[in-house]
Amino acid sequence: MAAEMIVVNAKVLTMDPLKPRAEAVALGGGKVLAVGTRAEVEVLVGPGAQVIDAKGRTVLPGFVESHLHLVLGGAELVQLQLGGVHGFEALKAAFLDYAAKNSHRALLMAQGAAYEILDHPVTRHDLDRVIADRPIAMMSPDHHTVWANTAALTAAGILHGAATPPGHVVVMGEDGTATGELREFEAFGRILALGGEAHLQLGIATGGEPEPWPDTAMRAADKDKVAAGLAHCAAHGITSMVNMDGNRYTCVLLKEMHDEGRLTARVVVPFHMKPHMELSELDRASAMAAEFTGDWVRSGFVKMFMDGVVDSRTAYMLNAYPGTMERGEALLELERFKDICTEIDRRGLQIAVHAIGDAAVRQTIDGYEAAQQRNGKRDSRHRIEHIELIDRADVPRLGALGITASVQPPHPPGAMDFPMSTMDSVFHKARWVDAYLWKTLRDHGAPLAFASDWPVTDVSVMRGIQAAMTRKPYAGAGDERVSLMDTLYAYTAGGAWAGHLEDVTGTLRPGMAADLVMIDGDIEAIPADQIGKTGIALTVSGGRITHQA
Repeated sequence: MAAEMIVVNAKVLTMDPLKPRAEAVALGGGKVLAVGTRAEVEVLVGPGAQVIDAKGRTVLPGFVESHLHLVLGGAELVQLQLGGVHGFEALKAAFLDYAAKNSHRALLMAQGAAYEILDHPVTRHDLDRVIADRPIAMMSPDHHTVWANTAALTAAGILHGAATPPGHVVVMGEDGTATGELREFEAFGRILALGGEAHLQLGIATGGEPEPWPDTAMRAADKDKVAAGLAHCAAHGITSMVNMDGNRYTCVLLKEMHDEGRLTARVVVPFHMKPHMELSELDRASAMAAEFTGDWVRSGFVKMFMDGVVDSRTAYMLNAYPGTMERGEALLELERFKDICTEIDRRGLQIAVHAIGDAAVRQTIDGYEAAQQRNGKRDSRHRIEHIELIDRADVPRLGALGITASVQPPHPPGAMDFPMSTMDSVFHKARWVDAYLWKTLRDHGAPLAFASDWPVTDVSVMRGIQAAMTRKPYAGAGDERVSLMDTLYAYTAGGAWAGHLEDVTGTLRPGMAADLVMIDGDIEAIPADQIGKTGIALTVSGGRITHQA
């Protein structure tokens, strides 16, 4: 086959251990045709082929975003962004400006509100002082807490509380009314529904499907939101992604976009198993896995939550949070979790579990171990998402069981966007040594897959690379920085392997998908603390240029 596009004069990092370096790449028919010297590649040039002179830039496989929320992130791009906003006056000014430009919105929704955005815990009365006559709400950066004003709580029917599953809390005041703080999805779901996008939240909130099924017009609007998210990801060099929420509706949207020629990244979508579900619900997971098997849209894994997050003290800990008797709680009882894992594994499906606290991580490992003991060992690639705190006794268990550590380099406090105050308030200083142990996990045999958890933090891979290479150790803790090549591997081939995508992407070698990125400079020559300022010059996915700087 003649090449339709070639890239020459590049520093090519193939991520293929048999041929780790090259200087040129040939693409055709949506596949990599050749990787090697310029002379080896140029003989494949066909009529009208596009020739891209990389001029010494770094070229490598397209980045695999191993943990993000594509549909939700795309929808949130038009919402108020509060990252970096602190203090009441700044908060009020931001909301008033957004309100003036969005008079048509039934809910004024903001994203990225820091837990310490005010000098005291936020209440509905604070937000009433911002805007009282329209429903407004703001989401924490981790997407596990929402604060709403009285108008929003009233419109949602939860001003006087609501029945919620364990771990999901409408915080109540001494006067018997809601304070405005809502912890976890099933506490704030009714608030988000005011914005008319409740059906997009089902994949993460309940695991259900839209009822009634969205009509053509609604699906078109939803696909436009997905397209906005895809464009945002393409600008950061992402050509494959593991969407960490979803349902069959998500898969249908993406498949329709692929058929329309609008899907610019390969997407893996889970079935979301919630605590209230019976094991028979896993028939839906198997059906999704059988229906969506293509290179561009596939299912085949089940997502669960074991706990919440440290900031709201809903992460499940072995020891109480500083100054409290609280340890959080597991969202799934251990023996039931073992049975769920066993059944998912028996069906040949992959498992991904959100586990942040050390008790949640241990319980997740116990479930995977039980599945392996009962079903026998196989190439399961079960994953744990986040692993912010882990007991040292559990570290070697990940490698021994083949569990993937799916982690986010920008998340440790002090590394990028999250303040060190988080460490003081939620981790005993004696346990700082056990927080965010990604190099240690890797050194004990756990495969690493790096990601951003967008929209929790921006999807920028370059900032993630910078964070992985430059993070400073906490007091008394070891050095958990990861080398440049190990970091790049975790964002490419490692992520592809973790998502069962290595058959189509993750390396640059003949026969693989034509997914690559070109970094605006020689990444090996850029100081680690400057890598985050380096841009993506080109993104190619499936043989099509999806972004060009």
